[in-house]
Amino acid sequence: MTQDEMTAKIEAGDGFIAALDQSGGSTPKALKGYGIDEGAWAEDEEMFGLIHQMRERIITSPCFGGSKVIGAILFERTMGGSVDGKPTPQALIDLGVVPFIKVDKGVEAEADGVQMMKPMPELDGLLQRAGQLGVFGTKERSVINSANEQGIAAIVDQQFNVARQVLAQGLVPILEPEVNIKSLDRDAADGILLREIFANLDGVPEGKRVMLKLSIPAQAGLFQPLIDHPKVLRVVALSGGFSREEACRELTRNPGMIASFSRALLADLRHSMSDEEFDRSLGTAIDEIYEASTARVPA
Repeated sequence: MTQDEMTAKIEAGDGFIAALDQSGGSTPKALKGYGIDEGAWAEDEEMFGLIHQMRERIITSPCFGGSKVIGAILFERTMGGSVDGKPTPQALIDLGVVPFIKVDKGVEAEADGVQMMKPMPELDGLLQRAGQLGVFGTKERSVINSANEQGIAAIVDQQFNVARQVLAQGLVPILEPEVNIKSLDRDAADGILLREIFANLDGVPEGKRVMLKLSIPAQAGLFQPLIDHPKVLRVVALSGGFSREEACRELTRNPGMIASFSRALLADLRHSMSDEEFDRSLGTAIDEIYEASTARVPA
């Protein structure tokens, strides 16, 4: 796929973006969910090797491909690894799947009701390597825990500053200011977030567009103005702790948003499964998430 073909696929393709970007801190939990306990590795390199094997098994499954999975978000180590003897981004591109890379280094302790991204002093170097490998875009996550106007304004400002740095390197950023779905004032936080994002979109350079990865809003249809905005390439949804059934049900109430699920996609997969069992389980998850992502009317 050329850059223009990848842009067109992300902008208008039917399907969803798979989040395969569990990082160092969340890798043990992801492996445990996959049926591999912490005692199975002696050092981090072995741990990362195991999680790469899981991701390679997913990517090479017959049900994983560009007809329903239009994009995939990778962890930095996964980007630098290989699948079927090819660099992972190229393996995805050959399947018709647009590659993205997670660039944030985790979040800070909570202040003003939010958790900002940690500093990323080596971001430009990572973006250059990603571009050389054919990666289309990035994803950067921070967290909103309460409807604090000052905190949400700061977190959105940080997200857009990183986005401008990404755009300057020729990649498309996915901004992910996640609203904690367990927040007691989630609805109010959604509203403040919408206002702050909308106010910042005018600062996106002419001819450039960003993507947004947002928690499914408490109020169905709330993010429609972002979906329709000319400087937004696509709005995708995170599952945020919802089960797959819950996340898919909520997503169908928000036409125009597509899924970018991680736990809700991978929750039923186990290391001990035969290839047939693994492919069937993954295929079921992909089908359900695809259906929710392509729903045209509120459920």
